[in-house]
Amino acid sequence: MNDQSASSTFRSFQAPDHMPGPLSADVSALIVAAAGDLAFVLDDQGVILDVAISSRELVDDGFGDWIGAALIDRVAADSKQKVRDMLATAAAGGLARWRQVNHATSRGDVPVRYMIVGAGSPGRLIAIGRDMRGLAAMQQRLLQTQQSLERDYLRLRQAESRYRLLFDLAGEAMLIVDSATRRIREANPLAHRLLGAREGTLTGQPATIMVAAKDQDELVGFLGAATVGEVPTITLALAGAEPARITASLFRQDRAAYLLLRLAPVAEATGTDGPEARICDIVERMPDAFVLADRGLVVRAANAAFVELVQARSVEQVTGEKFGTWMGRPGIDLDLIVAQLREHGAVRNVATIVRGRDGTQEEVELSAVLAPHEREEYFGFTIRSVARRMRDLPPIDRDLPRSVEQLTDLVGRMSLKDIVRESTDLIERLCIEAALTYTADNRASAAEILGVSRQSLYSKLHRHGLGNLVSGTEE
Repeated sequence: MNDQSASSTFRSFQAPDHMPGPLSADVSALIVAAAGDLAFVLDDQGVILDVAISSRELVDDGFGDWIGAALIDRVAADSKQKVRDMLATAAAGGLARWRQVNHATSRGDVPVRYMIVGAGSPGRLIAIGRDMRGLAAMQQRLLQTQQSLERDYLRLRQAESRYRLLFDLAGEAMLIVDSATRRIREANPLAHRLLGAREGTLTGQPATIMVAAKDQDELVGFLGAATVGEVPTITLALAGAEPARITASLFRQDRAAYLLLRLAPVAEATGTDGPEARICDIVERMPDAFVLADRGLVVRAANAAFVELVQARSVEQVTGEKFGTWMGRPGIDLDLIVAQLREHGAVRNVATIVRGRDGTQEEVELSAVLAPHEREEYFGFTIRSVARRMRDLPPIDRDLPRSVEQLTDLVGRMSLKDIVRESTDLIERLCIEAALTYTADNRASAAEILGVSRQSLYSKLHRHGLGNLVSGTEE
């Protein structure tokens, strides 16, 4: 074997003439056949003279029937140049290397990796091929697995992004504490502001840093008890001496236990029982929504009922926003209400609408008062859901005639258009009843004095349910 051919392998036999020595034709054929899944004996033009196949699938694909055909004619169009290059290199005694070609068969394309070398006899070449379908299938499974992992990773990243968004936008201060080390793993922006720390500086700090020195031992005991089971809310002084209620919830992740701490500031001990505090507590617990807005209709305070009504997550989400973001038809209702407030000082039971964050609308009644304060003016609004009140009203018996008083009672419950329609129906029914009484229940005469056709009168009688009031006399 010359140096050029020997360099095509990592290591060749050092004394091939002695070891393994000359091989018989049968042994050479067995070695060539065992070197790959199939082997072709070719002439110098690439015509297949003989074939050896060790793969049942290749036999079924018809490779054994190719004797006498040119190898280049049995490959796909994109592989023909590869076959030409391998045949030319082998005929010239150049370095042989593996090349993958595709064979077009009746069962589809078959990828085969070939090496073509000289057979040692003039005009004879040997092509050794290895079926690549198994490797291709494995590569396809690997690709599918990789894509599945990437999809799972993407879902995990999206879930983490949603968690991070909810954690950062939460309406209360929250911290995540490692139950084993009692160190802060994460803290949202509101927790940093409450504790007077710069953004990101709480991570890695001991949990005791958030409370005053006198309460640190009590906090350690609280965290230890929360790791074992549920514990009641505790009130401790924060590092800035402001008292806060602390609630702990245990959860597990990656075989580790963590505590979710929620911090809610409470009022100072002095003055918590005064009239102002009681009024604020009553307003907060009111079933009707309440909003305090400045002269620019910017929300300065709101109770829990208003937060629920507009489908916000917390009062912080509505504070500082325009009141018109949720209330009234844009440019109509609030402008009229403010004008009335500045003229009369108060308005009562104005029908309008409230818009939720998800785009839904609900009919409401709004009452308001103007409250001047030094050089500023503030508006206090109470909002009551009309739909809820209407659900509590007893149903109206439509078979009984309505009086004018009953119709006027509908103001605030129905639109003007619906009230007018109800009034028209009432007047029409009263006129028909009067005409029937005047004509002694003669329908033909009643239709004549009403100026309608008989058929029209019959239709109106049926619509108003007056058939049982007449005798059916025609003449």
